[in-house]
Amino acid sequence: MEMTQATSELDANPDSDATRAAPPQAELDAPFSNLETRRHQMFPTLTHAEVQRIMRFGEVRTWKAGELVFQVGDTGRGMHVVLTGRVRIDRRDGLGHRTAITEEGPGQFLAEVGQLTGKPALVDAVVLEDCTILVIPPPSLRALLVAEADLGERIMRALILRRVGLIEQGGGPVLVGKGTEPLLLALQAFLRRNGHPHRVIDIETDTDSTCLVDISKAPQSDFPMVICPDGSILRAPDEGQLASCLGLVPEFAQDHVYDVIVVGAGPAGLATAVYAASEGLSVAVIDCRSPGGQAGASARIENYLGFPTGISGQALAGRAFVQALKFGAHVAIPLEVKALHCGENPIELELVDGRRIPTRTVVVASGAQYRRADIEALDQYEGRGVYYWASPVEAKLCKDEHAMLVGGGNSAGQAAVYLASHAAEVHILVRGEGLEATMSRYLIDRLKSLPNVHLHTRSQITAMEGEGWLSTVRYKEQASGPECVAVPMRHVFLFIGAAPNTEWLRSCNVETDNKGFILTGYDAHHSCTERADYTLETSVPGVFAIGDVRSGSTKRVAAAVGEGAAVVAQIHHYLAALEHAMV
Repeated sequence: MEMTQATSELDANPDSDATRAAPPQAELDAPFSNLETRRHQMFPTLTHAEVQRIMRFGEVRTWKAGELVFQVGDTGRGMHVVLTGRVRIDRRDGLGHRTAITEEGPGQFLAEVGQLTGKPALVDAVVLEDCTILVIPPPSLRALLVAEADLGERIMRALILRRVGLIEQGGGPVLVGKGTEPLLLALQAFLRRNGHPHRVIDIETDTDSTCLVDISKAPQSDFPMVICPDGSILRAPDEGQLASCLGLVPEFAQDHVYDVIVVGAGPAGLATAVYAASEGLSVAVIDCRSPGGQAGASARIENYLGFPTGISGQALAGRAFVQALKFGAHVAIPLEVKALHCGENPIELELVDGRRIPTRTVVVASGAQYRRADIEALDQYEGRGVYYWASPVEAKLCKDEHAMLVGGGNSAGQAAVYLASHAAEVHILVRGEGLEATMSRYLIDRLKSLPNVHLHTRSQITAMEGEGWLSTVRYKEQASGPECVAVPMRHVFLFIGAAPNTEWLRSCNVETDNKGFILTGYDAHHSCTERADYTLETSVPGVFAIGDVRSGSTKRVAAAVGEGAAVVAQIHHYLAALEHAMV
């Protein structure tokens, strides 16, 4: 998990919001040469004085010409600063294709954003001349970034830009299959949202597939295949198997008790991680998919404070993710929580894989799950023409075709604007009389200005049809009478709200409202005086809830981030009281 994340969309210019003006796919489609104008920032040379400032953070080691400092898949050892000699950095994918990226000499360093946490290396480092290198391990690298703020800013920018470059070049695992296979699309989305470099080969259209004769003759049940960087092949893997292949499955230190574990890596959860870790708390963040939550699927957020030109949800999540790593938060993706055990001291989180992680406090920021429409045979077309988000992967499938979007909230509006730049036409279906009651005015105005976007009010889908892949949608539009309208349609996006993700809390008897959202503060404690300071605490002491999963929350990114910051103060208060009680 590397967005884990920088993210496949991590802003190529962390300091400039103007780069967000292009849609997310523009960054992915842009050639690597677009970053050449920033090569001085990608591969800076530290002065002798700067190198001396950071010597205390590492250990000097030597390598001989011809040796590998590290290679793709090796456990990351942090940042390597070249003191003498030269090293070549090579990109290598699962097919063995090797491309030289750059050569590094005295004063230059080898690392990208994954080395903040020691994730597996994404490139090979070959020694060209005998080298003396300062090796700065991940914990020390994070300490350097905080202690040496001005120098740390330059290093951090280089780490992020290098990951962006690797993503654009497409190294790492190779996904092989038919371009519209649901599992292939899901694996692409997983790697993309986790900011991991990869290539996709469509065996029906890609000329590179001719070199994969043996693979192309495999039974259909084997597809999609993933050729890992070490050459091993996964056949129709799930996301967990792919993560294992890439060495991304998180580990936890035995017998370590966290101060706080955050469940959910959306805006609320990441905000908690940043503030808690920066204030010295021991923090872990667990998410079963990728950073960003539902906000991460937003093509563009234009009303978030401080980003006048807008920012994609994934880019925003990517920045927050890197901040959390910088301050030492342990972000564990992909991992899924099965149950919360709160009758014990410390509290324990049970993972689906059976591991139990102890913690003094828990912050539930698990957000909400996409709500499924009540349409017969809907499950047959999920991933085969029906989607719950609009990422560049889905947008590419819609290019020059017609798409239908159901929903009238801000997420639906953002998706419609984004899809309109790819699809020939976008048809929006809403049950109400219009969008004014559910969507921000700026989005309504934007949609009205787009000639290929058409709004259908008082409308709903009644049926879906197609052999294998969605081909026809039937919907009822009240204005045209009771008869259903049948239209050819291969792409439908459902943005009809979400249900709280709280099933895993049943083992702890955390109180919820009648819709399943978690009660906090007065509603949970049933008292104005008892635990009055714990406005974000649930009915279980030490368990807090923030963001969309909380009853009565404002469903906005800014509100979620604010709650993520506010809950840290309450955690400090709780931990102090807990420590006092133990004395």
